[in-house]
Amino acid sequence: MRFIYSLLFYSILPIILLRLLWRGIKSPAYWQRWSERFGFITPLSTPHSIWIHAVSMGEVQAAIPLIRTLQQQFPQLPLLITTMTPTGSKRVRETFAHQVNHFYLPYDLPDAMGRFLRRTQPKLLILMETEIWPNLLHVCQQHAIPVLLANARLSARSAAGYQRIYPFIRSTLQKINTIAAQTQADADRFVALGYPVENITVMGNIKFDFPLPKDIVINAQSLRQQWGEQRVVWIAASTHEGEEEIILSAFNTIRQQIPTLLLILVPRHPERFNRVAQLCQRASYQVIRRSHEQSCSSMTDIYLGDTMGDLLLLYAASDFAYVGGSWFPVGGHNLLEPAALGLPVIIGIHTHDFTEISEKLLAVDAARRVHHLAELNEAILFYSTKPVLRKQAGERGQLYVKQNQGALSRLLIVIQKWLLQSQ
Repeated sequence: MRFIYSLLFYSILPIILLRLLWRGIKSPAYWQRWSERFGFITPLSTPHSIWIHAVSMGEVQAAIPLIRTLQQQFPQLPLLITTMTPTGSKRVRETFAHQVNHFYLPYDLPDAMGRFLRRTQPKLLILMETEIWPNLLHVCQQHAIPVLLANARLSARSAAGYQRIYPFIRSTLQKINTIAAQTQADADRFVALGYPVENITVMGNIKFDFPLPKDIVINAQSLRQQWGEQRVVWIAASTHEGEEEIILSAFNTIRQQIPTLLLILVPRHPERFNRVAQLCQRASYQVIRRSHEQSCSSMTDIYLGDTMGDLLLLYAASDFAYVGGSWFPVGGHNLLEPAALGLPVIIGIHTHDFTEISEKLLAVDAARRVHHLAELNEAILFYSTKPVLRKQAGERGQLYVKQNQGALSRLLIVIQKWLLQSQ
C-alpha cells in the first residue's frame, strides 16, 4: 500500500511544483530553497539532535515554549526544526536565529526522506499536532528513530476520511511510538483507526502553556494611547479570502451607531496584505498599515496588521476579537491567545480544528458563535456597548486558559523517557 502511495506522490509531483510556482507569484519565498524540499541539504556537523516538525506558523508558535524548554533542559543536544511553509520558516528564524538547525521538511518521497535522515541523523522526532506522513514514519522506523506525535489532534472529519483507507492508516500509525493527544476525543479517534491504546496518553494542549511577553501590557497601553483610549477597538484576526468582505460589511453597519469604533484587521496570509489593504481603501475607509509605521489618529477607520509576529500585541491592545477561518469551512484558528489576554471572542460556525476549545469557551460564556451577518452585527454591538459584561466575559476566558495549563510539563516527561531510552 505504501508503494502505491509513493507512486501516486511521484505522479502528482509536477502538479505540486506548479502549485509552488503559482504560490510564489503572491509570496516569492515559495520560489526559494527547493533543494530542501527534496532532502538536498548540507549534512549536519552535529548529529543526534532532537527533531521537531511544525508544519506552519501556528504550529511553530505553539512549539516555541517546548523548544525553549528543551534548550534549557537538554543544552547538550542540538535542535533541528523543520517546517513546510515560508511563514513557519520565517517565525523559526526570527525566534531562534542560529540557535537551532532549520530546514523545510522534504516531500514525503522515499528517496527524499531517506536522504534527509542520512544527512541529519536525529535522535528523536517530535511531530506537532497531526503530521502523519507514511514514508517519513517508515524511514524513521528503518533508522530506529523514535517518533512522538505531540499535542496530537484529530478532527471527526479527518478521522472519517482516514477510515476509508483503514488498513493503510493503521499500519502507518503503528510506526509512531507514542501519541500525546490533546483530548480524550482525539485519543478515541486514533484508537478507532487502529492505534494501540496502551501507547496513547491524553495530556492536554500545550497551546495553553504559552508565556505572554513580560512587556506586552505596557506596549499595548502605548498603542491604545496612539489609537485613542476612549475608542472601542475590535480586532478581526487570521482572516481568510472572503472573510474580509463580511467583516467590512459588519463594520459599516456598526459604525452607523458607534462612529468611533476602530477595526484592527489582520489577514492570515502575508501574500494577501496588499489586496486586503486595497479592499479597505476601495470601501472608502481611512486605512493605516502597521508595516508603514504611521501613527493611527482619531481619523483612522482601519488599522491593518500587515506584519508578522505582532498578533499577540494587537490582541492585547484590543477590546474583543473575531477569530477568522471560522466563517467558511477552514476550521478556525487559535482562540487561546485572545482568551488569555482577556478578550471575549466571536467565532463563526466552522471551528472543527478547535472543537473542544471553542465549545468550552462558549460554555463559560467567554465566546459567541455567529451563524450569519445579522448575528455578527449583534455580537459586535453587544461587546462594543457593554464594557462591564465584555470585561466579565474576558475574565472567564482567562480563567479557562489558566485552569488548563500544564500539558507542556507532562509532555516533557514523555520526551525525557524516550531520550533516555535512545542513549
